Amino acid sequence: MARTGRPRGFDRDAALHTAMLVFWERGYETTSTNDLSAAMGVNPPSLYAAFTNKEQLFREAVGLYERTEAKASQELLEAAPTAREAVAAFLHESVDRFTCEGKPRGCMIVLAATNCTADHESVRDFAMRCRARTKTTLKARLDTAAGAGELARGTDTDRIAAFYTAFLNGLSLQARDGMPRARLHDLVDMAMGLWQAAPAGLRPAG
Repeated sequence: MARTGRPRGFDRDAALHTAMLVFWERGYETTSTNDLSAAMGVNPPSLYAAFTNKEQLFREAVGLYERTEAKASQELLEAAPTAREAVAAFLHESVDRFTCEGKPRGCMIVLAATNCTADHESVRDFAMRCRARTKTTLKARLDTAAGAGELARGTDTDRIAAFYTAFLNGLSLQARDGMPRARLHDLVDMAMGLWQAAPAGLRPAG
């Protein structure tokens, strides 16, 4: 039987936003097509007509998350005058996003596809690549600071980026587990304290 088209008045952008929230809250593996169609207010044939399949819908939902929810932290990372301020602003804004009222707690990209079975290996790999971009972005900002002489000669920017990325992922999990926002901000301050306390490879030059 041929699939029917979208219902009259179908708002694809609104439907995608709803799907993003569902995946963010429940994760890819445990979210069924029926769950999505019910939340989006469309029948499964209309969902398929608009998004092809569940995996494609997830990929678009992640893209929407990156363009909207995660945009502010990326902008702060680029705009801050020093690398230390950039990383601190990035982490603090992420905490605010992870604990925003009326939205799922934690980071969608960190949490939504970590337990996929072998049947959904492509989804797992896609999510891994998305998470890896955080480290790449942090390293690029640190490399810029190193090139400008802001960081000490020989600074291992890859190691630092890996550290703060792992810390960010931990913040996401703690937020999902219910840790209060103020406590998460305290942890960011502790992590940024390592910038001054660590060996020269992590301290600003000068």
